[in-house]
Amino acid sequence: MKITFNLFITLGICSVIHFSGTAQNPIIQTNYTADPAPMVYNGKVYLYTSHDEDESTWFTMNDWRLYTTEDMVNWTDHGDVLSYKEFNWAKKNAWAPQCIERNGKFYIYVPITDRQGKNGIGVAVADSPYGPFIDPLGKPLVQNSSADIDPTVFIDDDEQAYLLWGNPVCHYVKLNEDMISYDDEIKVFPNTIESFGKRTGEENPNRPTTYEEGPWLYKRNNLYYLFFAAGPISEHIGYSTANSPTGPWKYQGIVMPTEGRSFTNHPGVIDYKGKTYFFYHNGNLPGGNGFNRSVCVEELQFNKDGTIKQLTMTDGIKEGLETINPYVINQAETIAWSENVKSMKNNEVGVFVTAMKTEAYTKVKNVDFGKEGASKFTARIGTTHNSDVFMEVRLDNKDGKLLSTLKVPLTGGDDRWEVVTSTIEKVTGTHDLYFVFKGRASTKIMFFDYWKFNR
Repeated sequence: MKITFNLFITLGICSVIHFSGTAQNPIIQTNYTADPAPMVYNGKVYLYTSHDEDESTWFTMNDWRLYTTEDMVNWTDHGDVLSYKEFNWAKKNAWAPQCIERNGKFYIYVPITDRQGKNGIGVAVADSPYGPFIDPLGKPLVQNSSADIDPTVFIDDDEQAYLLWGNPVCHYVKLNEDMISYDDEIKVFPNTIESFGKRTGEENPNRPTTYEEGPWLYKRNNLYYLFFAAGPISEHIGYSTANSPTGPWKYQGIVMPTEGRSFTNHPGVIDYKGKTYFFYHNGNLPGGNGFNRSVCVEELQFNKDGTIKQLTMTDGIKEGLETINPYVINQAETIAWSENVKSMKNNEVGVFVTAMKTEAYTKVKNVDFGKEGASKFTARIGTTHNSDVFMEVRLDNKDGKLLSTLKVPLTGGDDRWEVVTSTIEKVTGTHDLYFVFKGRASTKIMFFDYWKFNR
């Protein structure tokens, strides 16, 4: 997360936004998200993000969000899992997070501005990756300098944990086994051209190298990789390698060049089901820009010598790793792609989706109806509009084969719902499933909580 003011010079950057029928990036379309921090736990990817408030004109960010997947194409929205307001010493700024598991507990490290206006890195702990997360310290874990932003956490094979962070230099410290304290001295990686590459196009003695912010530490085949947001602005993603998590680092080049309508970027890298995935953000959703960003993912490829094949921003992951079972309750907020839909949350049902206008839709990829097939469809839905509101269920395309048209009941609010069931023509095999929302109201056409098919 950038804290200097020279960002404004690049707000005019633009690129063509195009969404084909197979688009997957950005992977979250129901809110603006940034600073992706993926974590693999028990066969599932947990993606923690920061959250740009709608129509932001600065880094207006109040909470951290969680999304999960098992197939890398359908993502389930779990809403906010932590807010800066849950730290009693905090004043503002829910910026780039990272969460890690150790001994059955989950530790999320987050940069926050305190009540005196100083930056610091807090830590919160939970018994579940979904939270609730609690501040065990009542104060910042790190409050070393104005550079205390963008933490990354890494546990090595010898069980030593490391915390890295910083802009315009990269700080690091060895964490104690409890993950919420350290006895080691805070150190700084030498900001040398050999370590981070020579900065071009900008004369700035405080920033002689490409290193900018957003470090991410990753290990592969006993080689350590330090990914980082690189300058000058607008940022690209660079990387360096070392034989130790504390360096010395050797600059290797660019992972992803500058593109994507956001002047910042932020890396996150995981291994999952035999593949390596690279997460980043851009501004490529409608209304997107450097303050309204969106998280994306690509598969990361390595050369035989361990160097990385350079990436560009694409439409994303096309093939899912698994299929969706339609014969269990599936949350409406499990989505591969959507348009004009927002995710929301309340105490009645948790997270649900709201169709913001007519012809809004959500898509779920790779729904496997099997050979026997389905003959009934059930959904929990509602609306506040008296005018006719319908939800269409279609196959393989927004205008594809129509399975069902549900009349949405007038429930009077998103805290009141009805379960509606319809008989459908039998459907077999694997299909993409589309839910299309139609009505004559100008906004918030209907609410959608879950769906299920029956044989």
